[in-house]
Amino acid sequence: MSDILKYFKPKELKKSLIISLWFMILTFPIMVIKVNTIENTVLWRWGSLIGMGIGSFIAATLWRYLLERKNMQNPLSSKKSLQIRIIEWANANPKIKPAALIAVSLFVLAFPFLAGMYQTSIMTTALMYIVLGLGLNIVVGLGGLLNLGYAAFYAVGAYTYALLNYHFGLSFWVCLPIGAGLATIMGILLAIPVLRLRGDYLAIVTLGFGEVIRIVLENWNGLSFGPSGIANIPRPGFFGMDMKLQTATIYIYFIMIAMVVFTIFVVRRLENSRMGRAWIAMREDEIASESMGIDITKSKITTFALGAFFAGMVGVIFAAKTTFINPASFTLWESLMILCVVVIGGTGSIVGVIVGAFILILLPEYLRAFSQYRMLLFGALLVIMMVFRPGGIVSNIRKKYKFEPIQASTNVSQKGAE
Repeated sequence: MSDILKYFKPKELKKSLIISLWFMILTFPIMVIKVNTIENTVLWRWGSLIGMGIGSFIAATLWRYLLERKNMQNPLSSKKSLQIRIIEWANANPKIKPAALIAVSLFVLAFPFLAGMYQTSIMTTALMYIVLGLGLNIVVGLGGLLNLGYAAFYAVGAYTYALLNYHFGLSFWVCLPIGAGLATIMGILLAIPVLRLRGDYLAIVTLGFGEVIRIVLENWNGLSFGPSGIANIPRPGFFGMDMKLQTATIYIYFIMIAMVVFTIFVVRRLENSRMGRAWIAMREDEIASESMGIDITKSKITTFALGAFFAGMVGVIFAAKTTFINPASFTLWESLMILCVVVIGGTGSIVGVIVGAFILILLPEYLRAFSQYRMLLFGALLVIMMVFRPGGIVSNIRKKYKFEPIQASTNVSQKGAE
């Protein structure tokens, strides 16, 4: 209680007051002045300015209190985090996991029939970002390689389906593996020239690669139809059945559910495999891992190839879902959004990527009632997360294996019995 009360001393309140006054000055044109261009009148909203001042004063005081609490925490403290407590509680109650899995499965199966078509559509988009986030998580979270051009592989998959269907009439299910394969090849082609790059240099090269792909698609009219894009892309078929829009939306939803399950299974198996251990070692210290015999070249190429593989698959599904694509759908902002899903959810954590995708994709949709301020709230959430949870919402916890010594009495009794 004393820690809280010290922030209400005159000196601390003065700091918060100065911050609130600065906020009022900076937001004065937005919060106070409203021009009616039809009647040529100006509406002065002083109440909004007062509300901004009070809100920023409270937020500044609370922010400095939480920041001080964070700085006072001892990193060597033996106090367990909430995440570790939940994991230990779940391990101590083995019946919880099957029950939770059954409950989640029933909810997932019933969701498109209980919710409307709009809710199913945005949930499908969130599932697509889960797969994209898990694919980028292989590169960033496990391999430690910053990729800012991930949307390029996403675009390769989408345009593969659109162009093959337009020119040759190939179906969705034929184009799905082709799009994933071509994106994988593009990932390998990107990985080869950046083998010796790391850090900022790697980020700049991947960013340039993503922009090159987008500009090529925007200007090569003979191949990609330029900024006009490609329309009337068929939705996925099911043995030649004609589906209405609502039925097709539910069908794509279940395709994405299967894709998410497949991606989680593959990524889970990879991160606990010999290859996954090599990626994690490369992420921690590239030079040390190479000196221990890890093939860095092979590890980097496999991370880019596998990450691009999942992006290519989602690109094909994206083209089938929207039935229209153009280069504006694959900008730098798309790559940054997928990266935010990984970083905010938890770098290297499968559960964290799932949580991050749901928050970053569903939250802006449900904040449409605050359409004027939802991006402001979104940015504030990002800042708060990076300050107070730099490891993400659900940080990755590595498994620990304990070897308990065999009791001597047990050994003696076994020898006597022999």
